[in-house]
Amino acid sequence: MRGRRSRGRPGWTRTCSAPRRRDPRVPVGRPSPAVRRESRAISDVIQGSSGDDRTGILVYTRTAGFRHDSIPAGITALTELAGGLGLTALATEDPSAFTPDRLRRHRAVVFLSTTGEVLDDRGREALRDYLAHGGGWMGVHSAAGTEYDWPYYEGLVGARFDGHPPLSRASVDVADRDHDATAHLGPRWTLDDEWYNFRGQPPSSARLLLTIDESQYQGGTMGAVHPLAWCRDYGGGRSFYTALGHTDEAYADPAFRRHLLGGLRYAAGIGS
Repeated sequence: MRGRRSRGRPGWTRTCSAPRRRDPRVPVGRPSPAVRRESRAISDVIQGSSGDDRTGILVYTRTAGFRHDSIPAGITALTELAGGLGLTALATEDPSAFTPDRLRRHRAVVFLSTTGEVLDDRGREALRDYLAHGGGWMGVHSAAGTEYDWPYYEGLVGARFDGHPPLSRASVDVADRDHDATAHLGPRWTLDDEWYNFRGQPPSSARLLLTIDESQYQGGTMGAVHPLAWCRDYGGGRSFYTALGHTDEAYADPAFRRHLLGGLRYAAGIGS
């Protein structure tokens, strides 16, 4: 498997296995008064105006564990897809991008193959407040292996990464073809990827989009229902997650790019 270990949180292996848990972080409480004051303008942009002056997509790629070689290809794909929507993608690894004033400029925030602990407390408060005011979040691939000690994030992503077997080719089952991210697909979609296992199923409120039959490969641990992509309303906003996207080649594949586009449109609140 390609990639490299980045500095930061220990415990990540070259198979992207889940990191060792530290002493749990005290859950972040209600946003501080300063953050609340700074964030009041978010509702004016996201909920309160007849127009919409948000012209950006924030693509966050910070890693504190395993780092995927496919991140540059993912940035290129998301930049092109955002451009097709008339939006500008801003790719960054800087946690200081997560302030209420900066986030309110974006129609969606994308965590592209992030790993480990990638936000500080102020950034966590700002992201939660952004969702609370109707913002959208999209997670790609190892975004499920991020922020293990932040309970809010577990709800945001929907399920925690728990390892995977080696890269292999298999057919994905399209559980819901009525979503923008899957409407272009047939009943089954064959591709190469890492078939992520998770610590549990997504919440019952999640709309399940893609699943996989574990009989096609060795190393699946999810049983009869093995989810790969889902979406739902969360925390006042929208959340979309896909476990796909390990390889460089995926981001040049028209079917996968259309899958990403549908997820991006959903997170950004753009109708199909």
